[in-house]
Amino acid sequence: MSPIAPTLQAFFTDRLTKQRQVSPRTIASYRDSLRLLIGFAQERTGKTPSRLEWTDLDADLIASFLDHLEHVRHNSARTRNLRLTAIRSLFGFAALRHPEHAEVIQQVLAIPAKRFDKQLITFLTATEIEALIDAPDTDRWEGRRDRALLLLASQTGLRVAEMTGLNCSDITFGDGSSIRCMGKGRKRRAVPLTTTTQAVLRVWLTERGDVPDQPLFPTRTGRRLSTDTVERLVRLHAATAARTCPTIRPAELHPHVLRHTCAMSLLHAGIDTAVIALWLGHADIRSTGIYLHTDLTIKQRALDAMTSPSTKPGCYRPRDKLLAFLEGL
Repeated sequence: MSPIAPTLQAFFTDRLTKQRQVSPRTIASYRDSLRLLIGFAQERTGKTPSRLEWTDLDADLIASFLDHLEHVRHNSARTRNLRLTAIRSLFGFAALRHPEHAEVIQQVLAIPAKRFDKQLITFLTATEIEALIDAPDTDRWEGRRDRALLLLASQTGLRVAEMTGLNCSDITFGDGSSIRCMGKGRKRRAVPLTTTTQAVLRVWLTERGDVPDQPLFPTRTGRRLSTDTVERLVRLHAATAARTCPTIRPAELHPHVLRHTCAMSLLHAGIDTAVIALWLGHADIRSTGIYLHTDLTIKQRALDAMTSPSTKPGCYRPRDKLLAFLEGL
């Protein structure tokens, strides 16, 4: 067995799980990234994964792998950079265990992340979000579940992984009603619930059965919903909502749009960005700045507050040369 295999195993069991105590979602993301890399290296080198050497995973192969992600798998630059983050983390760990391969490892660590154009975020208007929440068929069990999920997501701004990780015991009703979740970086936070959201969740919990350690939004068989399933159901209901609200574009609607919608609703209500950052679980308040860039109403208010220039319209004409000469004496 090559030196890569034990180091790769120790990276997950010791570095990520025991030392850093990263979340299961991070482990899953790193696992998928490195599994793709190992599979790509196997095709390129003809070696089985257990026989790969560190010299096989040099900077040229890693660069080719990143190009493969973009041009063959059609991944975005964000996804490419996410895969590169996992690779860098592994090679950073390997640098401590394999100093004899320091040159190869440092060349891989020097591969830069790819820059990309940042687009303005997409969010739903009040009319659009109302149409989306009303889209599920409440005559069916899944429809009642989906309506509660969509309402909670748009009101709290939880990430899709945070939504699927909720248990029945994470809801508190009454005074100080809130939903508690585990966010990025294993940080717990509580988000308050509106009266409407509380009412819908109470009804849903009664039907679903308030079992504290069970998923809040399960499948028919009681299993936890996957993030892919949530994405599919959002687009399914978006297609239904588009029949009554033509401005909704189902192809562009995904669960994170509901998070953006929550943030923009708070911003339009005059909530300070520091509070919005806490609400959304942003580690850095600068992450909340994207909503300021998107909100044209704030920019319009700033424009309206500006004093109009008093300069009369027209082209500049120089003064008469003779008068200018006399005034300059």
